[in-house]
Amino acid sequence: AYCLALVESINGLLVGTLKLMLVSVGRAVKLLDRAPFGEFGLPIRGICILHSVDLFKPMKDNELVSYLGLRAYTKANVENSMAMEGEQTSLSPVGIGSTPEIEKKYVHRVYDAIAPHFSSTRFAKWPKVASFLNSLPLGSLVLDAGCGNGKYLGLNPDCFFIGCDISEPLVKICADRDNEVVVADAVNLPYRTGFGDAAISIAVLHHLSTEIRRRKAIEELVRVVKTGGFVLITVWAAEQEDRSLLTKWTPLNDKYVEEWIGPGSPRVRSPSSFTLQSIPESMEGMNSKEHMQDGSQISGEETGGNAADDQKSQHEYFVPWHLPYHRAEVSGASASAIASGLARKDDNKGAVVYNRYYHVFGEGELERLASGIKNAMVVDQFFDKSNWCIVLQKIG
Repeated sequence: AYCLALVESINGLLVGTLKLMLVSVGRAVKLLDRAPFGEFGLPIRGICILHSVDLFKPMKDNELVSYLGLRAYTKANVENSMAMEGEQTSLSPVGIGSTPEIEKKYVHRVYDAIAPHFSSTRFAKWPKVASFLNSLPLGSLVLDAGCGNGKYLGLNPDCFFIGCDISEPLVKICADRDNEVVVADAVNLPYRTGFGDAAISIAVLHHLSTEIRRRKAIEELVRVVKTGGFVLITVWAAEQEDRSLLTKWTPLNDKYVEEWIGPGSPRVRSPSSFTLQSIPESMEGMNSKEHMQDGSQISGEETGGNAADDQKSQHEYFVPWHLPYHRAEVSGASASAIASGLARKDDNKGAVVYNRYYHVFGEGELERLASGIKNAMVVDQFFDKSNWCIVLQKIG
């Protein structure tokens, strides 16, 4: 009986191993079909495959880099022009160098500062996103643009995932979890055209401050998937299920106007004159439970006046994030952020308060942006947990 049980255990192990081998072969075949050797695609500047102790691990084999279809990305590269000097590529010229200041300060710098705490609150998977990923065929290559802490990377074990994010600390967190990730800008993805089978952009587009940049991000998602591939996009909705939330966020309206940050950007005060003292309080970030939308527990003083009327046309907000004093990342960096006006102390809550920029989407806005995208059609659209969501399919 003991020998029989041992044989059955060995057989089970062999079957499991064989299944894993078949999945790996399926993935390899997908990659081989997608990018045969000799098809070098875009210029390579030293790929960053992040799955080791080092934050950036250069791959020495340029053929393999081109084979994977990726392009070099370090923080320095992202901050410079996306195209090599004197060369033309099909990628958008819009990179971090032309990013509006409001995004640099109230999105990039904030997420860099709160990354560990933010990651600790991001673990629940949205059922709709999980359903989309689990519906993909065996061996599909999924590109996650704005992957955050990588909670969706590897969700479907039968697919291969590559993530990217503009926040280097968040990318480091993903890398430490053995995910394949790169530092990259959502409006200029580092992949060849038609590289992936599917792409997702979960809670990313609402951090882009101009319609041009939001449209470009959608174009990039469509560009990097193959014909017939699908793209899932979710954004915060202006039509919040709890309407009282909108009166508790800080709207970026005329009372903040001193200068334009950039063409099409919301009007806010210049960094030298802007103060966070009027920003309302928030309970977000004070516990480890994630809600289906980040602002589900924001509270504070109402903006007053005809708030309900203002909300009809108001789409630009600051949403607070409380970083507790006891967190390890509250150190010299936070002191510097407070001194520069990026954050403020809230002794009542025992936290450093950062504010994130959001453009909340009105009904139909996301569909209108996507409807003008070349070679793409909307195949599904829905409202879920105070988010507008669409699924696009790339057509020939």
